[in-house]
Amino acid sequence: MLYLFYGSDRDKARSALNKALEKAVRQAEILRITDAHTLADLSSALQGPGMFSKGRVVVFDSVLGGENDEMSAKLLGALEEIRDSEEIFYLLEGALDAATRKQVEKYAEKSEKFDAPKKERDNTIFALANALQKGDKKALWVGLMREFSKGAAPEAVHGLLFWGAKQMSLKARGTSERSAAEQYIMALTELPHEARRRGEDLEYALERFVLSKPAART
Repeated sequence: MLYLFYGSDRDKARSALNKALEKAVRQAEILRITDAHTLADLSSALQGPGMFSKGRVVVFDSVLGGENDEMSAKLLGALEEIRDSEEIFYLLEGALDAATRKQVEKYAEKSEKFDAPKKERDNTIFALANALQKGDKKALWVGLMREFSKGAAPEAVHGLLFWGAKQMSLKARGTSERSAAEQYIMALTELPHEARRRGEDLEYALERFVLSKPAART
């Protein structure tokens, strides 16, 4: 069974998803796959929990809207299988193009769209992204605390920072900038896995990242 939450207001979409998860999840394990994961991670999630594993609820976060075309194609190709599964699957996305949205909605039990004024959302994205790209710890910390105080989910903030690091890599003007961006991308990719290994909330892992990784550049 498949449910889609999408739109330019990612906070509202994620909030609706979290409410749905509260109702759906009892003893089940929540498995999250984002565009920071690998194609192998996605394929493994699509194979099911295994005979002796407890039930799962699977969340695909920004897989279709990410930059990994292989993951996007893999997920789109599995929509019919997902729809017919006894497991519950959720898709959380930003704004989707019409063709992708129609393709997903063809198989979704329910689809909900959450839009916000574009300018307001862009300001949120660029404030964090610019602080990361400048290596401005103070601005990054203030932005992080502001997002958490507004109730933003740690996964959403992680996604914003990961997006900012990707943009930094794409727009790098030299070896130094590109190297810094690649370090951010690697650190942010590993961050959710590291947090799970430590038994640490992602929110605290993000705070640790902000305090330790970014460094001012001249």
